[in-house]
Amino acid sequence: MVKKFFSDLKRKFELSSEDVVEEQEQYVEISSSSQRKRAADSKILVRPYVLEDFSDVKPIVDALRGRETIVLINIAPLKEKDMIELKRAINKLKKTVDAIGGDIAGFGDDYIVAAPDYAHVYRAPKQKPVVDED
Repeated sequence: MVKKFFSDLKRKFELSSEDVVEEQEQYVEISSSSQRKRAADSKILVRPYVLEDFSDVKPIVDALRGRETIVLINIAPLKEKDMIELKRAINKLKKTVDAIGGDIAGFGDDYIVAAPDYAHVYRAPKQKPVVDED
């Protein structure tokens, strides 16, 4: 009985020679040039920006929302010019990065890196302060 079940099952799944010909006619070849184009389109762009004024935030936010760009932002010019505007700009960047599920972090005194959700910004582990016991 089990043997009959498996032979019936095998017959149902066997392909006749006509089925094989039909399958071969439906074969579509994808050229390697289209694969290269797709790979080139999916590359991630790392782009530097300089934050000189609050209005400079808009192109940065637009690049982040496009999800294809990791941005490096030099905040030194705005930092020297107006700290209140700098705080507004950073808050706008943080809200945008949070909305897209990305990551943002400062490095050094004058740079910020912001990335979409597929990237994570490395942060060095915090070291505990060493207390000298004398």
